[in-house]
Parts: sequence; C-alpha cells; structure tokens
Amino acid sequence: MLSPTTVLREDDFRRIQASVDQLVRNANAKVVFLVDKAGQLIASSGEVSQLDTTSLASLTAGNIAATGGIAKLLRENEFATQFHEGKNAHVHIQVVQNRVILVVIFDAKSSLGLVRLRVRKTSEELGAVFENLDRRPLSTRDGSPFAEITDEDIDNLFND
Repeated sequence: MLSPTTVLREDDFRRIQASVDQLVRNANAKVVFLVDKAGQLIASSGEVSQLDTTSLASLTAGNIAATGGIAKLLRENEFATQFHEGKNAHVHIQVVQNRVILVVIFDAKSSLGLVRLRVRKTSEELGAVFENLDRRPLSTRDGSPFAEITDEDIDNLFND
C-alpha cells in the first residue's frame, strides 16, 4: 500500500499514466484504472466518463480486502489476480507488488488471454515506478510537502 505520506512527483505520475494509457490500447480494453488499497483512484484511462470511477475504485479496494480475508482463511498470502465475467463486460483485477490495484474492464472485442499478457507487462512497469519511490531518500520520499513552509511564510500569508 502507498504510505499516506508518499508524494508522487509529476514525472512519477506521467510514467504511471503512460502505462495505464498504453494498457488500454494494447489490451483493447474499454477502461483501465489504478487504485491504491485504500480505494483512492491514482490514474485512469479509456471510456471513464461513463463510469463512477470513485465508487468503482472504492468497491474494488473493498473486493481486494474481502478476498484477502478469504486468502487468510485458506492460508494463502493473497489472491493477486481476480477475474469477473459478465454478459457484456469483464473485469480483470491485479494487485501490483501488494501496493496498488490495476483494474481492466473489457468486452468481447478483447480476450482474457490478451488482457492477462498485457497486464503482466504493465505490472512490471508500474512495479518499477513504485520501487523507485522506495529508493528515494526519506527526506524526499516521505517528507511532508509542507516541510519547506516556515512560520514566517504563514504569518506573511495572513498579514497581507
């Protein structure tokens, strides 16, 4: 899971968004989105205007949490991959490095095999982004984005 103090820099977000955009094209998917385990949407691509992405992100995280409970009962670490097949829409869910959730929504124009293949590559790309976040010095990785603001700056803000 992403730490609450983790700050994604613009270049990190661009890499994540590029991976998500490319997955939509390469998997011939309708929608792809990336969610943290708390249910917060990180990135999305495809036909997202037709979806309530906030609710879908939250429900997906809840689904992963519930499945984690099942995994523990069965003495498994987790079930990193899930697939839901509907009449018109199918959902492939992949937990990436036990941190984030990659969701691919597709229809009959694609196939589960193609989606799984493309998700594997995208998971590796995203994993590299998050590994780079871990390698950053703590002062830049987990520091508050407000750390550089001084009391004097705050006083000046309210004295104008």
